[in-house]
Amino acid sequence: MNFFVELKEGLAIAWDAIRANKLRSILTTLGIVIGIVTVTLMGTAINGMNEAFRKSISIIGADMLFMDRHAWFIHTEAEWLKQMKRRPITMEQVKRVERELTLARAVAPVVGMGQSVRYKNRSSSMVQIFGTTDQFIYTSGFTMGQGRFITEAEASGGRPVCVIGQDVATNLFQNEAALGKQIKIGPRTLEVIGVLEKQGSFLGMQSLDNEVIIPIQQFLIGYMRDPDFEIQVKVARLEELEDAKEELRGVMRKVRQLAPGDDDDFAINQQDMFIKMFHSVAGTIAAVGLVITGLSLFVGGIGIMNIMFVSVAERTREIGVRKAIGAKRRTILIQFLSEAATICLLGGLIGMLIAYLFTFLIARVLPVSMSLPVVGLALLVSLLTGLASGFFPAWRAARMNPVDALRNE
Repeated sequence: MNFFVELKEGLAIAWDAIRANKLRSILTTLGIVIGIVTVTLMGTAINGMNEAFRKSISIIGADMLFMDRHAWFIHTEAEWLKQMKRRPITMEQVKRVERELTLARAVAPVVGMGQSVRYKNRSSSMVQIFGTTDQFIYTSGFTMGQGRFITEAEASGGRPVCVIGQDVATNLFQNEAALGKQIKIGPRTLEVIGVLEKQGSFLGMQSLDNEVIIPIQQFLIGYMRDPDFEIQVKVARLEELEDAKEELRGVMRKVRQLAPGDDDDFAINQQDMFIKMFHSVAGTIAAVGLVITGLSLFVGGIGIMNIMFVSVAERTREIGVRKAIGAKRRTILIQFLSEAATICLLGGLIGMLIAYLFTFLIARVLPVSMSLPVVGLALLVSLLTGLASGFFPAWRAARMNPVDALRNE
């Protein structure tokens, strides 16, 4: 008999058996449903997390270097204490670095603080105030929505002007035009000359729209005279990133007057540090999810196997009759494998429907969506679970002696 004919016949018999035992079939699929819901939600969550991370990390830029007194990721308390004792990066050091770098397209000193911003009787709290230069528009990757960015003359002269983020503009001005308005940051009054395009958030935690950017000299005069600077460096060509990093390191060692044997008392951070950290965290989450999913599917598979053994025992005479009239072992094997696979696929479809409803609800809070690869993976997992759990009962049925099977009462 042709394989596809046998498969079609096996599926028809399997469907009849499932319909004849509806309650048993429903209870049997529960373990598979739970497992598939877990598989689908885990895959959907990881996809959503990857997409959110890619969107956030693109803000940093692959061609960017960030020089700080300390590294972004510190793994031990002793290391943290050591880095906190390092000398601050001063404005004079920033200027020398700017003069000596040859592989940089833009260099921007950045210093920040948290402060409330006021306009008439309205205020916006916990706003990040950044003091920087005209080069920040290149190193940050921000774009202007209205007005313009600060100029070199305004940065060096400390003019009382500022550029604000979308959240600040919405909170302070609501339906009013922001350009030309006077806002108060602490004791000082500054004129709004620009509003940034909406940036969103970084890694879903820190808003990039709740900020005010002011000229560096205005920051030094009005808020913090001797801050610890971060130096942002945008490399001229991405292929020269490592060369630019080594040049920055060499210049900074000279500027900080470090002896040849001394350790660096600064850190150069870049995008790949976040990527490595994210892959480590995502790998751990995926491993935990895999264990949970594996346990759910294992329990579901054991349930399918037990029910299939019961089904084989109940239909022993049927197997004997089919074998007596010429059915091959392969035919019987396909029949019971088809039944196990069909039960699991039905459980998989129910599980995906439940997972879709959960995803629809979660998508209102987190950036998740059920993709076709995840759906395909869920169906494949349910099919393989059915084949694996149904193999031994089907093998036992296929190897039955027709005479002994016919004698069964």
